[in-house]
Amino acid sequence: MDALPRLTADQTAERLGVKLETLYAYVARGRLGRERTAEGSTFDPLEVERFAASRRRRPSADGGHSEGRPLMVIETTFALIEDGELRYRGRPVDHLAAEPFETVARWALTGEWDATARFAPGAGVAAARAVAGALPASAGDRDRQLVAVSALAAADPLRASLDPVVVASAAERLVAGMVEVLEPRRRDDGDPRPAALSAGSPDLDLASRLFARLSPAAPSADDIRLFNAALVLLLDHDTAVSTLAARAAASARATPYGVVVAGLGALDSPLHGNASRAAHRLLARVVSGEDPARAVADAVVATHGPVPGFGQPLYPSGDPRARILLGMLTDDSRHAEVTAAVRAVSDVVRERTGAHPNVDLALGALTLTTGMSDDAGEVVFATARTVGWIVHALDEYAQHPLRLRPVGRYVGP
Repeated sequence: MDALPRLTADQTAERLGVKLETLYAYVARGRLGRERTAEGSTFDPLEVERFAASRRRRPSADGGHSEGRPLMVIETTFALIEDGELRYRGRPVDHLAAEPFETVARWALTGEWDATARFAPGAGVAAARAVAGALPASAGDRDRQLVAVSALAAADPLRASLDPVVVASAAERLVAGMVEVLEPRRRDDGDPRPAALSAGSPDLDLASRLFARLSPAAPSADDIRLFNAALVLLLDHDTAVSTLAARAAASARATPYGVVVAGLGALDSPLHGNASRAAHRLLARVVSGEDPARAVADAVVATHGPVPGFGQPLYPSGDPRARILLGMLTDDSRHAEVTAAVRAVSDVVRERTGAHPNVDLALGALTLTTGMSDDAGEVVFATARTVGWIVHALDEYAQHPLRLRPVGRYVGP
């Protein structure tokens, strides 16, 4: 296995966000190792990542909040992360992952458990398709979803209503509309996929309709179960940055559509909703025959951050969402090539940093093995989390307005 290319002192200082003097102070205190060459000092990139993670976990000396620590606590009523597990209203997600996404989503929005639930987009979908169709060829699927939200809002005469029943109904139409604006993928031979899959039939569940728009492959029942599980597992996750943005908008009494636009804006970031893209690319390189250590090293250099798809501070012993999805992939021999790449990359990272796979690696593996593009994970994430944002909005609408408006402290000249 090839050695990982080492970082220069300048690259290491930039990654840690410190001056060179501070970096060498860490070396002098034995907190970071280095090698001296004729060209200068070099550092192990994975040791640097491990050190960066330890700094994020350490409280600051003045007793304040360290990087990555919450500045306030927001009470939530749906997702609970405790003892390394994720639960929705007290129910473990590994049990809910086998249930239809629309059933779990309706339960999240209304408290009603309906095993036959199906989400239909409503009358605004024609306008949403027209707006999405006017985007330039360079637009991605998440671009189409973003503009579709505004079009669907404009077509809803009750969009400003904050009545819980109206909001929940709008959420179902919105999620279905975000799927319907995506163009169905075509098979490798150029033939469109079966009409039943591309027409958005209400007889098909949302997971099947979304799969048809992201993959040129004809899905098996196991593929749909896997895809459905991903949607359920991504529905909500405490107060992630996009959820905080959504709740802040709801605190100002934004419409449900405005709440989703706020969430989508925060989701469009390499450290949050887009993180599975880098993981997909990393795994694709290993599947194509590249050395896992080399692929990992290049990924660290490219992102100037953690290894894509690894580490989740809320789950020190491993992300249960990744465990569930990667377990389902491993159980299907058709995905052996991709799961072998997952194991190889995980071995490299675990040996050097101890970090475990997170849900972004699982999404990258899922989209890679089903023939989807590297940005498909973003669409899956956005579609599922839209329900979670509106669940949080419903909670926030019941609170005092503008309670999430922080007070700034001037520190300028």
